[in-house]
Amino acid sequence: VQLQASGGGLVQAGGSLRLSCAASGRSFSNVAVGWFRQAPGKARQFVAAISWSGGNTYYADSVKGRFTISRDNAKNTVYLQMNSLEGVDTAIYYCAARDRIRAIATPSAYDYDYWGQGTQVTVSS
Repeated sequence: VQLQASGGGLVQAGGSLRLSCAASGRSFSNVAVGWFRQAPGKARQFVAAISWSGGNTYYADSVKGRFTISRDNAKNTVYLQMNSLEGVDTAIYYCAARDRIRAIATPSAYDYDYWGQGTQVTVSS
């Protein structure tokens, strides 16, 4: 499966962006999907994840209450709505999908088999 992340850009602190992760090659309506980010000089970190059904979502403490992950399986797309953006949110954002059908969503990057190319989010203060 190929993942295409989009929607990044430059935004002022306090602003919002919505990232999209579109899948092609196979349906990913029955696999868990996660968003991760990597800032310059830092390790990749978990941001949010959603179960295959969309019924369960998970967030890093640093984004809880500001970011919302959702999915539209009919469109083979997962979204990350980011509100109240802060400078510390500046990073390249990657979406990732698990290969095993109905495997649980986890915060570990090692559990994800397919990765998109990333989309840059820059928050100016």
